[in-house]
Formats: sequence, structure tokens, C-alpha cells
Amino acid sequence: MSQGIKIAVVGGGSSYTPELIEGIILNYTSFPVQEIVLFDIPQGEWKLNIVGSLALRMVAKSGLPLKIKLTLDREKALLGADFVLTQLRVGQLEARQWDESIPLKHGVIGQETTGPGGMMKALRTIPVLLDICRDMERMCPNAWLLNFTNPAGMVTEAILKYSRIKSIGLCNSPIAAYKWLSGLYGAAPESIYCEFVGLNHLHWITQISIDGESKLEELLNGHHAYSARNVPQMDWNETLIRALCAVPSYYLKYFYLQREMLESQLEAERTEGTRAEVVKRVEEELFELYRNPDLQEKPKQLELRGGAYYSEAAVKLMKSLYNNSRDIQTLNVANHGILDFLPDDAVIEVNCVVTKQGPIPLPVSVVPTAVKGLIHAIKTYEQLAIEAAVTGNRGTALQALAHHPLVPSANVAQRLLDEMLQQNRRYLPRFFT
Repeated sequence: MSQGIKIAVVGGGSSYTPELIEGIILNYTSFPVQEIVLFDIPQGEWKLNIVGSLALRMVAKSGLPLKIKLTLDREKALLGADFVLTQLRVGQLEARQWDESIPLKHGVIGQETTGPGGMMKALRTIPVLLDICRDMERMCPNAWLLNFTNPAGMVTEAILKYSRIKSIGLCNSPIAAYKWLSGLYGAAPESIYCEFVGLNHLHWITQISIDGESKLEELLNGHHAYSARNVPQMDWNETLIRALCAVPSYYLKYFYLQREMLESQLEAERTEGTRAEVVKRVEEELFELYRNPDLQEKPKQLELRGGAYYSEAAVKLMKSLYNNSRDIQTLNVANHGILDFLPDDAVIEVNCVVTKQGPIPLPVSVVPTAVKGLIHAIKTYEQLAIEAAVTGNRGTALQALAHHPLVPSANVAQRLLDEMLQQNRRYLPRFFT
């Protein structure tokens, strides 16, 4: 790793970028970044300019010798980078709107990281990320690619299978769990320990302790569970949670409360619009704030975005890799026997010790039988969807969708696939050759 750290941000015009800049400034003493290059595509240039100007003001206020550069040239951004962060959205919020609204027409959950919507996002995103990896293999072959482009687990698995780049997947859900517990118990985050088991957006917390004292039992009532702004608030079935003896990720509401979540989505679509439409309004407000030449810090309103704390997780991981911290973080990494019912190259979301050479996944103490079944089903879908994204094979894509637990029948899967591929045609040329 070079003496002066260079970070390339792919999707630099994202509304999350000010949070990233803030984290780098706050951690400068132990993680001395010399240069941050914010890269975006021409369609995102206006966002890049607004976010880049705010980043420059934030750095100027800090007084740190930190260079911020903006570019539309991907190779230039990647050249000599030590870390590459990917926070892009192929098709922007317009495509997210399709991912959420088309399934609802067919009586199926419409969500951007799971079910039919999540699959379409994966099909659009994986080829673009693999293209970025090919550039990295030439411009910065030893860099770490930290991916929090959703669906993060699937994208990271595709990178590890189809490129030579070192990659780790990141999500804000685990860090949100620590913040939830810290607020609930008034405890410092470093005094809290959680054991995570599962996949990205499909994990369970099987151990929770504060200063070594277990708190799991008292959190199994279905009411205190941590949640996020992008998932409807809804209590769990308390009997099920107690039987599992694990606190589920809020994304598991789409599986355990499928009918209720579908009704909630349909009602929301009628009243305030899909989540994509809500996010569009939040982003418009954020970019209006970012434009203010007097603004020199990350605005509080950024926390209204569903992915708040992504950047905090990214800075924490980069700092630990750089300093060989050997602390424990929850990451998306290759299985390598941790979950013995999945292939070694399957990407899972578990606790890892972070070393300079990369994360080392820790053994898990318990995986409930019912949990194994759902993890295995979703991983099967994910591996088929990754193969479909790379090959453009419609038969493989149909198998993936028909075997997803949120899709009620093969005929519905066929109709959804045909309509959603057609809608995404300009982003999915492989499926139309």
C-alpha cells in the first residue's frame, strides 16, 4: 500500500458521499488519506459537481492536506488506488421504480434487493461491476474493492468468482444493529457483541451481549427489533422469534410477514408512492441543501436515506485493513466452510477478524435448522441469478426467479421475467442477442 492513501469512489455523485468524506476527516490521524477521487458517469455529472463542491468545502474547513478530485474518466480515477468503493446504481432511481412497481402488479413483493426487483438489480449491476474489476486489474490490481452496491452479497460473490480483484461486501444493517442496541441500553458500541449468521439482507443475530452479559432472551419479544427507514415498521410474530432464539434482520419481514408486507407496499404505492419515489423526493431535498455554498458539513437529513451509516462502515473497514487492527466486523466474504451446508465460494454475511491481508471469517456458534433452510434456498436463487447475469441465459434467470420463496409460481415468474427484462432492455443487452 502506498504511503499516501488513494481512495477511488465509483458513484462519487451519490448522496451518501458527504458521510464518507466526514468519516475520512474524523479518522485522518489513524487513516491518513492523501487523495480521494470521485468518479461518475456523464448522466451523473451534475450530482458529482454538487457533491464534489461540498466535499471540497468540508475538507477546507478541516484544514487537512487532503486532495479531492472529480472525474468522468474511470481509468484515471482507478489508477494507483489503494481502495475502490463502489456505490453505484445502474439505471438510477428510474430503474428502482420498475423493480418495485412491476412485481406489485403481479401480486408479488416489490423490493430493490430481494425477490424479482432484487434480481433485476443484480442482472443490471453485476456486468458493470465486473467491467470495473477488469479496469482495476490493469490500473490498481492490488487495491481492495469495498462493495456496498446492492444486492451486496450477490455482487461481491460475482466479483470473487469472475475476477482477480480482492473484494469485501459491506452493508449498513450490522452497524445499525449496534446503534440500536447502544441507544436501547445506553451502552458504548465497543461493549456490545453480536453474532451474525446468514447472507446479506438475510441474517439473524444469534448472540447479543453487553459487557459479557447476554441480552438475547429479553430481546426476543418481537417489539424491540432494529429496523430501517426503507422497510415498513411491523412487529414480528413473537412466538416464532422465541422459537428461533434469534433476532432477524428487518429484511426478513419480507419472508416471515410476506402477506402483511405486500399489503403495506400496495397501500404505500397508493398514498405516498413506492420507496423509489420517496427516495427521489429525499434526494431532491438533499441536493438542494448540498448546493448551499455555506454548507460545510454533512446535513442531518442524510439519515433519512435508508442507507445511512454505509460510509461509516466503509471507513471503519478501510482503517482496520490499513492498520491491521484485528477487530471484529460483520462483512460479506467467501464461506470457506463456515456454513457447512453451503459451497465454499458462496458469499455469506458473518463476523470476521480484519487483518492487513483481509478479513478472516469466524466460526458461528449456532444456526437454527429453519434458518439453514431459508439461507440455502436464497443462496441457490442467488447463484442462479449471478450465472444469469454473466451469461444472459433466460432459462437460468427463470430458474432463479421460480425458486425464490417470494415468487408464488413458475407462471408468475415467467410473466415477471418477460416484462421486467423488456423494461430493462437497454441495460441488459446479453438477454436480447
